[in-house]
Amino acid sequence: MNRLLRTISKPKALLAVLVVSLVFPFASVSAKSGQIMVPASFTELAEKARPGVVNIRTVKTMQDGGRVFRHFYGNPFGGQRRHPFEDFFRPFQEDERQRDHKQRSLGSGFIIDKAGYIVTNNHVIEDADQIKVKLYDDKEFDATLVGRDSKTDLALIKIEGAKNLKPLEMGNSDGLDVGTWVVAIGSPFGLEQTVTAGIVSAKGRIIGSGPYDDFIQTDASINPGNSGGPLLNLDGEVMGINTAIVASGQGIGFAIPVNLAKGIVAQLKEGGEVTRGWLGVAIQDLTPELAEYYGIEGREGVLIAQVFEDDPADKAGLRANDVVTAIDGRAVTTGRELSQVIADTEVGKKTEITYFRDGEEQTASVRLTKRDDEKRLAARPMNDAQDELGLRVQPITPELARQFGFDEEEGGVLVGRVKSGSKADTAGVQTGDIIKEIDRQVVNDTADYEKLIKRGLKSDGISMLIKRRNAGYLAVKINP
Repeated sequence: MNRLLRTISKPKALLAVLVVSLVFPFASVSAKSGQIMVPASFTELAEKARPGVVNIRTVKTMQDGGRVFRHFYGNPFGGQRRHPFEDFFRPFQEDERQRDHKQRSLGSGFIIDKAGYIVTNNHVIEDADQIKVKLYDDKEFDATLVGRDSKTDLALIKIEGAKNLKPLEMGNSDGLDVGTWVVAIGSPFGLEQTVTAGIVSAKGRIIGSGPYDDFIQTDASINPGNSGGPLLNLDGEVMGINTAIVASGQGIGFAIPVNLAKGIVAQLKEGGEVTRGWLGVAIQDLTPELAEYYGIEGREGVLIAQVFEDDPADKAGLRANDVVTAIDGRAVTTGRELSQVIADTEVGKKTEITYFRDGEEQTASVRLTKRDDEKRLAARPMNDAQDELGLRVQPITPELARQFGFDEEEGGVLVGRVKSGSKADTAGVQTGDIIKEIDRQVVNDTADYEKLIKRGLKSDGISMLIKRRNAGYLAVKINP
């Protein structure tokens, strides 16, 4: 204690420490600045912010008696394996299997202006037949959907006729530091206006939810029902939108940064939808293994793993294996940077893409189109393929893509089973992987797979480019 007190040079600072210690016995002091690091109380913040937080109740009509999440994330190849992210994007659900096929869910949201606009998560209100909003003073209103964006899991709803609304202020999440105190307010398990506190554990988390992952990780207690509620700094400003938890985690929650949400919410408010630029490529960060696989060691950039036919990149002459290094002169070194730059670029604008091909720097002028989030790939009516590598593969249907956490328009073939002790097992191929290329040849379907496997078996080994949930693209070598 004496050593701690010596860091405080002024009597007033010492008095402050003693007072806080009496009120909040776990208060600590920064040795560098002498500032109190633990708040004495969150009462003032809670009283200020809670009127801006709402409880959201939805009713969905289900044709099959209700969605069961273990089916959504289950293992279609047998077994009872629990998906590690089973509770991501789940509001608290009541009476999921009611006889009348009505599914009732609970979530949270927060008011952003006095006109009655409310921000929440898309998964809270998705496919809802009825949306009801309950305010801090227990008054209830029917809400209408203004717009939603499934890619970022954000939605905007509105209530009419409410008076004296107290909107929350949007803050600046870019200035939020790891270790900063934050407060979450919401309705976990239907327990309305619950206030929890913690710190920012990390920023920029990628959890495999979509192409624009950039989550704030926090240890402030978040549970099903907190979805859509605000994550606040100690000034009561919204820093994020509470969105996801890890089912097996203790004190691990994720929030969408408010700076990402601002532009989305503005577009939803103006036109009810989000318009993003679309390049038409599948991309991957470079790893040493991928750099060696493509013979591009030492390059910084983003690998184009696939070019979609008739999309802007294809029309501009870009090809798989090109390495993008800049967009309109702005350097890009990660896939997330490239995706964000393209998404934020005006649709129809000509964009200069700088890339490397065969060791030479080149440029292409690409006119971006609008990303079509409703685009789906039809399932291909092909039989499963079995081969001597110990793999069973099958076409990727939208349902299988969702079950394994991929985009529904994902190309390639899905690894349905890996025989224990087989050549594929030894090489590290896993069930749920998507095979994108074999010996640098694109695999579009099981026919391509069978043809390329037969050709590769005659060589001294088979190289595969696979895509794995939460790991991205990996290169594996299967020895003969």
